[in-house]
Amino acid sequence: MSPTGSGLHMERLTRTPRLDNPDTDALRGEILDYFHTTFDRYEQLFEVLTCDEAYLVKPISLRHPLIFYYGHTATFFINKLLLAGLVGERINPHFESIFAVGVDEMSWDDLNDDHYDWPAPAEVKAYRDQVRQTLDRIIREAPLTSPIDWEHPWWTILMGIEHERIHLETSSVLIRQHDLKYVQPHPAWPPCRDSGPAPANQLIDIPAGSVTLGKARNDAFYGWDNEYGQREVELDAFQAAQMLVSNQEFLAFVEAVGYRDAQWWSEEGWNWRQFAAAEHPTFWVRGDDDWQLRLMCEQVYMPWDWPVEVNCHEAEAFCRWKAAQTGEPIRLPSEDEWYRLYDLSRVGEPAPGAAVNANLHLDHFASSCPVYRFAQGDFYDVSGNVWQWTQTPIHPFEGFEVHPYYDDFTTPTFDDQHNLIKGGSWISCGNESLRSARYAFRRHFFQHAGFRYVAGEPPKAVPDSRYESDELASQYAEFHYGDEHFGVANFPQALARLAIDVAGARNGKALDLGCATGRASFELARHFDAVDGVDFSARLINLGVQLQQQGRLRYTLADEGELVSYYERDLASLELADVANKVHFSQGDACNLKPILTGYDLILAANLIDRLYSPRKFLSQVYSRLNPGGVLVLASPYTWLEEHTPKEEWLGGFKRDGENVTTLDGLHDVLDEHFELIGGPEAVPFVIRETRRKFQHTLSEVTCWRLKG
Repeated sequence: MSPTGSGLHMERLTRTPRLDNPDTDALRGEILDYFHTTFDRYEQLFEVLTCDEAYLVKPISLRHPLIFYYGHTATFFINKLLLAGLVGERINPHFESIFAVGVDEMSWDDLNDDHYDWPAPAEVKAYRDQVRQTLDRIIREAPLTSPIDWEHPWWTILMGIEHERIHLETSSVLIRQHDLKYVQPHPAWPPCRDSGPAPANQLIDIPAGSVTLGKARNDAFYGWDNEYGQREVELDAFQAAQMLVSNQEFLAFVEAVGYRDAQWWSEEGWNWRQFAAAEHPTFWVRGDDDWQLRLMCEQVYMPWDWPVEVNCHEAEAFCRWKAAQTGEPIRLPSEDEWYRLYDLSRVGEPAPGAAVNANLHLDHFASSCPVYRFAQGDFYDVSGNVWQWTQTPIHPFEGFEVHPYYDDFTTPTFDDQHNLIKGGSWISCGNESLRSARYAFRRHFFQHAGFRYVAGEPPKAVPDSRYESDELASQYAEFHYGDEHFGVANFPQALARLAIDVAGARNGKALDLGCATGRASFELARHFDAVDGVDFSARLINLGVQLQQQGRLRYTLADEGELVSYYERDLASLELADVANKVHFSQGDACNLKPILTGYDLILAANLIDRLYSPRKFLSQVYSRLNPGGVLVLASPYTWLEEHTPKEEWLGGFKRDGENVTTLDGLHDVLDEHFELIGGPEAVPFVIRETRRKFQHTLSEVTCWRLKG
């Protein structure tokens, strides 16, 4: 049957636009259309839910309920456009706090149901309507120059649209894991109805050759941070399966009781299998005398010729079993090998005006389809149908940089626990459908993902991602946990000790606001019963979480030019291992903190106020987070810069009526209503190592304030 012979009429989603169109009126129109079709299609996904309760009950325990994801993509727009200066104020600060963070199954995500009072779906829909109107006005009216590149303010508009397209897919997976009573078939989401026996798979020779990975900075299409840079690899010859592994091919592993035989599983995979009590793929449903398959909105008789959908552990276990059965060195492909297959198969990316020759971009079905439907060269489904697991943990290309407005898109996944998936699924659209797309998930996660196996010698090892190489994160790791320089004491340790002395006998809860990589949080835990460490930057928090979970931290530091040194620090040598479990890290905006962050006996805000977009707002509200008699400790070098803080928000460092206004004057102006100054000002020095021969020496002024009453 031909790809277009199904008789289904899927509304074709607009493609990710070129951002170098010199006709800015046309470019503006393309982005407006891209925004509207994305926003509409996302809302259409949630129309499959049967009732309000379906929004509020978690499909799986390790993720938020769907109401979070319904609101999350809209708040993402506002939070990022605020940073870019394209909007001047929040629409709903409460929503833009509770819907901001908590997407991935990160250990520091706050998934405690007691901390959330979710709004009704109708309230979130009304908020989304406000966001739509705001974005519509910005796209129609904001100044626009071409091309739109990484540093262009409109980059955040595309960031928000592509982000919502990612969640179109991930939310569809959660809906697929929801109880059937909460979902219903929908005419906008028609699954494939074709199925039959699966043909035999076979290995096809792939000659040795080279591949080039990475995206150029001047590429015409939007990209995420991990896609940029370059990697060139020479590959040996190998063999690749002609088709994705079908449900029928995988059935042999299930019937061989492969899920109960530890020899086929990695240690990590076997631990997951035992924890999950898995006996077969998650979306398979065993009947009395047959198998069924759970789709997004319904359950159907098993389509044996569709691709099996499993997590990485299951795919790897099948490959080990298959290798034992065949005597061939069967394994998952590397990312490099997938690109080799992609290039040889001459897979075409989605283009305007025509359906792509792949079950991709919602051009054909709202489900998988037979594994032999879409031929691409000598293979099938090199791109499309389901994502394909690789054996490669995601790693940065040479030249990797984080975007300043979304610093935690990839960096939290550089932990050797997230493997790359390639090729896209039936619902992957926009950036996800491009050759350059690089997405990674934890190996126990489920997406619309399956696999294709290859045969050959194991490929050369990919670059190790376990050493933190981001320049800023590495500098902060050294600043917090590294060597002392020029006789200057460790700054976060010194501040924590000062704060503990000021707090005295109070040893309840403490908040380390602007905690960065967490040294002061751990030091405060020596004295306080519980410590919350909060920072805007997830990539910095993640280092503290890594120390807390693994007890050690590895990073590189620049020496000179391209030369670096490698470092490893551990909590045990700092005598902090025994108190680390008293610290809870989370991401947050100091000017818009979650309501749960309250009831503290001490708040430490180190080198924070002169990096906030509204320090006056923060300081005018911080008293409400403290218990009566609680202490606020502020430290800052008062380095006021307009790139961080609008000049009208500066607390000091300017003249008023011809007289100097210092930051200390500004602090008194804001804090005296609720606080009394009980310590300082006192200068506390710190040194940050930039290279082996370049250091930054700074004095931070510390003041201590006690809440009145």
